[in-house]
Amino acid sequence: MGGMRRSPDEIERMRKAGRVVAEMHAATRAAIRPGVTTAELDRVARDVLERRGARSNFLHYHGFPAVICTSPNDVIVHGIPGPYRLEEGDIISVDCGAIVEGYHGDAAFTAGVGRVSASAERLMQVTEASLWAGIAEMEAGHRLHDIGRAIQEVAEKAGFSVVREYTGHGIGTAMHEDPNVLNYWPGRPGPVLKSGMPLAIEPMVNAGGAATRQLDDGWTVVTADGSLSAHFEHTIVVTDGGPEVLTLAD
Repeated sequence: MGGMRRSPDEIERMRKAGRVVAEMHAATRAAIRPGVTTAELDRVARDVLERRGARSNFLHYHGFPAVICTSPNDVIVHGIPGPYRLEEGDIISVDCGAIVEGYHGDAAFTAGVGRVSASAERLMQVTEASLWAGIAEMEAGHRLHDIGRAIQEVAEKAGFSVVREYTGHGIGTAMHEDPNVLNYWPGRPGPVLKSGMPLAIEPMVNAGGAATRQLDDGWTVVTADGSLSAHFEHTIVVTDGGPEVLTLAD
């Protein structure tokens, strides 16, 4: 199943949503420091949405109670903001999105809290590099699974594991649309990428094994072995001139 191609007008609305997401990233990144709670980061992101007149696509999504996911240390994705206080040496993933004029943006980053270990720093760098390797494959005529192959290659060459159960996705008038964008090579190339196709690419990379487990809250996903995990994501559209990242700050 290929992704849906969007018109230039639709992509322009997605650009607007993407700019709001980039601003949410900048604001939450600036607020990350020891002693800050994940609930406070959520409030910072809410303020951006309000100021920009945008809606959250995370809030109430299948009952999710916040506008961002905050996933520290061994949490891979879907951490719920709350009383957890960031500590020096933590790493934390912030995942968030916005809806503008009915169109969605979705992106994530992982950042260190104060000074972090060299191994945590390397995990974050490699995960972000794997995202950009995947983005580079978003050329018209390439195949969908070229993206996952590029991500997997970068992550595994560094000695890390790629999470299998959670994937990137098509995006447009809904946050999650077809197709699923795997972060690994499934053994076949998948559909051809065409100009106008927007995708959210989001590698989740573990320092230890790839296995995951979900906590009893029904949301929080952690590494089964307790190792650190990093997560980076952008919303990107295939254009005739190559990939255009819609969730980058200007």
